[in-house]
Amino acid sequence: MSRSSFIRLDALSKSFAGVQALRGVSFAIEAGEVVCLAGENGSGKSTLIKILAGAEKPDAGTIGIDGADVAALDPRASVAHGIQVIFQDFSLFPNLSVAENIAFSAELGSKRRLVARRRMRRIAEEVLQRIAVDIDLDRRVETLPVADKQLVAIARALALNARLVIMDEPTTALTEREVRSLLGIIRRLKASGVAVLFVSHKLAEVFEVCEKIVVIRNGAVVADAPATEFDLGSLAFHMTGRRFPETFPAPAHGGDRILEVEGLSREGTLHDVGFALRRGEVLGVAGLLGSGRTALAKALFGLMPVDRGTVRVEGREVRLRSPAEAVAAGIGYVPEDRLTEGLFLSQSIERNVSVGRLDAFANAVGVLDRPALGREAAGWLAELTVAAPDLGAPVKSLSGGNQQRVVLARWLAGRPKILILNGPTVGVDIGSKADIHAVIASLAADGLGIVVISDDLPELIACCHRILVMKAGRIVDEIGAERIGEQELAARLAS
Repeated sequence: MSRSSFIRLDALSKSFAGVQALRGVSFAIEAGEVVCLAGENGSGKSTLIKILAGAEKPDAGTIGIDGADVAALDPRASVAHGIQVIFQDFSLFPNLSVAENIAFSAELGSKRRLVARRRMRRIAEEVLQRIAVDIDLDRRVETLPVADKQLVAIARALALNARLVIMDEPTTALTEREVRSLLGIIRRLKASGVAVLFVSHKLAEVFEVCEKIVVIRNGAVVADAPATEFDLGSLAFHMTGRRFPETFPAPAHGGDRILEVEGLSREGTLHDVGFALRRGEVLGVAGLLGSGRTALAKALFGLMPVDRGTVRVEGREVRLRSPAEAVAAGIGYVPEDRLTEGLFLSQSIERNVSVGRLDAFANAVGVLDRPALGREAAGWLAELTVAAPDLGAPVKSLSGGNQQRVVLARWLAGRPKILILNGPTVGVDIGSKADIHAVIASLAADGLGIVVISDDLPELIACCHRILVMKAGRIVDEIGAERIGEQELAARLAS
């Protein structure tokens, strides 16, 4: 199928307060082409997306649309040219219906004086039919699951005659089945002539759906080629300038049992869950959404009471009725959602690390030895290579990968015996992901017992000695990670 050029970027540059975010970025997107924009956090991807959306203007360079050059876009012009960005929060109206969310912007753009609900429903129906999706048009968007909200956002873009849909980390919160559905929709958009700019840290998805890959590093394009010219290793190298091992083989784990769980049950959530974890072992837990994997983590950290069951740490039975009791037993927990559950975003990087160590650095009357507390925090941050120019800066100023390492540093400062990592690399770039995997291997080598809960199957295979498969609150399978591939593991989860 022959294609015509839709958008061509020529030598775009942009700086903020003297920091060069983009350096002469040039590449093209053809009509009906699916392009991956790849790069680490801080590489310039977000700045480029904002320029295409009209939210930022380049300092230099031009944007060509349908062969005509424009110096810059504003939001209205961007939409008029058919450019639509679907951000991670989807930017929907939660209190409005599906039909209203899909058709609202189109109605607003038509400048009609009165809203015609029948016409809005017709617009919504036609767009959803176009992507072969069935969603109740009268349902309030706030009641939808994440995957359906994303589909509503895509439908809204098409209702505005989108010619380029930019998807920013579209699969972060989706299950494997929902990811498959989204990739199918992207293929349908492509077949209908709509171009897609796909931004994702999940590189396997990139190769599955994208025809071309553009890699940005330090604000400059370092690779622009058909996807067939890359593999995971070469793409990671272009993104980071580093070579990574595919796995981090952990040392032999013949240590004694550090954690034993027997008959752990909670009505409707967990059913007779039992397993053991040895010192120096990395144990993976895999399962689809609703399988009970996060419920298990919360039960072991005292965040969710159980009806019955026994937990022993180093052979001694422990009660886990609160996080304080879990910490006292030597259990640490890095939650899946670091932004709402794992960090104090407005507090400093240093305070986020040291918050769990205040008692250890207080004297008899409660006065803190702040210099010693700060030295310990700085030591852990240095060990985990947290890139922070100022430890007094708010933790929200860090990239996702560095934020995750701050959460790890907090727990390691407390010297736990067992560390539960729920989605340890969600939303982090390839370089930070490899670094976190290396940290996991190092901690296991030091004798920690580690539980890794993840829906990233290559991550489980790379990091873990064994993998437990959960379904409907039960452990239904146990697999040696070195004896299984990604496709077989995915098949066991789906069966």
